[in-house]
Amino acid sequence: MLRSIWGKIEDEFNIWRVGALPGLIIISLVMLARLSGSLQFLEWMTLDAFLRWRPAESRDDRITIIGINEADINSIGTYPIPDRNIAKLIEKIQSYKPKVIGLDLIRNTKFPPGNDELIQVFKKYKNLFGAEVILGEDKAPPPPALPPERVGFIDLIIDRDGKSRRALLGNPNNKDYKFSLPLRLAKTYLDSKNITLKNGTSDRHAMRFGKTELTRFLSNTGGYVGADAGGVKILVNFRSGKKVFPTLSLNELEKGNFNPQLIRDRIVLIGITAPSQPDFINTSAVSDYRHHLGIYGVDFHAHVISHILSTVENNRPQIVTLPDIWEYLWIIAWGILGIALGRLIQSAFKNLFVVGITIICFLSISYLCLIIGWWIPVAPVVLILGINAVGLSAFAFYEYDRSLKSQIAIRQEAIDFTFTSIHNGPLQTLAALMRESQNDNLKGKELHTKLQYLNQEIRDVGENLKIETLNRGESLYLGNSSKVDLKCPIHNLFYEVYSHTVERDLPHFKTLKVKVRDFDPVEEKYLSIKKKRELCQFLEEAICNAGKHAEGLTRLSATGKNQDGWYTITVKDNGVGISSNKENKGTKNSKSLAKELGGRFNRESTGSKGTSCELTWNLNCDRYKISINILPRLKRLLFTKK
Repeated sequence: MLRSIWGKIEDEFNIWRVGALPGLIIISLVMLARLSGSLQFLEWMTLDAFLRWRPAESRDDRITIIGINEADINSIGTYPIPDRNIAKLIEKIQSYKPKVIGLDLIRNTKFPPGNDELIQVFKKYKNLFGAEVILGEDKAPPPPALPPERVGFIDLIIDRDGKSRRALLGNPNNKDYKFSLPLRLAKTYLDSKNITLKNGTSDRHAMRFGKTELTRFLSNTGGYVGADAGGVKILVNFRSGKKVFPTLSLNELEKGNFNPQLIRDRIVLIGITAPSQPDFINTSAVSDYRHHLGIYGVDFHAHVISHILSTVENNRPQIVTLPDIWEYLWIIAWGILGIALGRLIQSAFKNLFVVGITIICFLSISYLCLIIGWWIPVAPVVLILGINAVGLSAFAFYEYDRSLKSQIAIRQEAIDFTFTSIHNGPLQTLAALMRESQNDNLKGKELHTKLQYLNQEIRDVGENLKIETLNRGESLYLGNSSKVDLKCPIHNLFYEVYSHTVERDLPHFKTLKVKVRDFDPVEEKYLSIKKKRELCQFLEEAICNAGKHAEGLTRLSATGKNQDGWYTITVKDNGVGISSNKENKGTKNSKSLAKELGGRFNRESTGSKGTSCELTWNLNCDRYKISINILPRLKRLLFTKK
């Protein structure tokens, strides 16, 4: 039993060793692709989609956007907006007592008329912050009238697919350290609540407001590979939903057509929202588009401010990721699951269904994780699951398992054939010899002769098996070493088997006087070489049984009748009849053959004397089974030749 269990374990190990190899190769290739950055675009797309599909959040009323739209520009009649109009706009906003104002407009040069008025406004209000650009070739200095501590940069970080997902909060610049405009505004707002900005505790280079540390973007964060991590950057957790920030136009503000509470004690961002003066940020992570080209720059900065305030004040999740080692272990674990599915199911259609359900479950898990702030690898896992479970691993496991079963079937067939050869030859002689010796019918010299004959029969079986193996089984050696060519028509083979078998030295053939044989022909298309061999061996054994057991045998008939698509082989004798109802190996083999042929086997006494042994099978059924067995072999043969 232990040997059997160990054999099964060994077979399973061999199947896994062969079947899992393609799957492990796919896992390795996908991981290499991820390490090289080839999967970044897929992972970014997945992140954007999950962020966009999140449930809508409530409006963030801490931030109000003053958008200078197309109607505002038309009413003023020129662009850029003159300094006087900007000065009046700021004065109007200040009259409603905002917490802080951010001017998301570059005002480093004069836009007359009213430059002096704008300078006075800059100097007058300490809660007013201007903008500058510090990176790249298109640098733009801040308004000259504003001190450095009231200036924030508005530079954007654009990924290789042209979309913005990260925000730069702080950056060293020459000997100075500069902050972004969104960070300046958020810091001023939180300072009023005694929540100050400090260095991080777990990450000294990160930024921390009170006890809340903003998770710093690193070069290999999430799906990013080798990204620039200079300065202090964060992954923006965009606010989900539509119209997430209250927005007023310049005309609405001038006419007073709004609720003053939209400005009081809030962060006010002033920026352009006119398509004719494009200030678009390309992103797929939000659903509150105002234009098909993306969101406006002022909207993006509002999302960054909301990210900071919501994290600090509302414990809203940031986007965090697993350490690199855990990300790759996560990928490997799902990859092994894909291989296991291929091993357990081993069916292309079932694999497609199960893997589809698995991928849906995995995507649901990943989506739920992102809702609570965890960005886990999605694209590489989906790739591995799809390729491994549906493709390579399932195919490898299926083919190897089928090959193993085929080898076992071939071995079993060889064992059965060997046993039948021994059973129809030496064992029949041995049984007759034992019966005669039991009745004291053998003398010493005669016993010696029969033992020599038995010895030769055993040796002949071994030689015949070797010859048949070399000849690819196209011939059959009978128990008396006679050979029949299995390529001959089956009714001719039956005649030969009958003639050769009744000539054997079996005890009750000595009294045989009447030999009857009559076999109807069968079209060759209905029988394979294998089936011919099995039928000939059945006929040989049935005749041998009569020679061995049918005491008083004088008549032995063997017939084959082809009628209405059924063929029946019948062997009848007039001996003493059945002496035992015990089912021996020969009877079991006959029943197994009948089942395989889609027919039936019957062995019974015929009156007071005699025995009838009958095998019936459906010719059409057999032909169908043969076709089914041949087709896979032809496919493998053609595939090998290619």
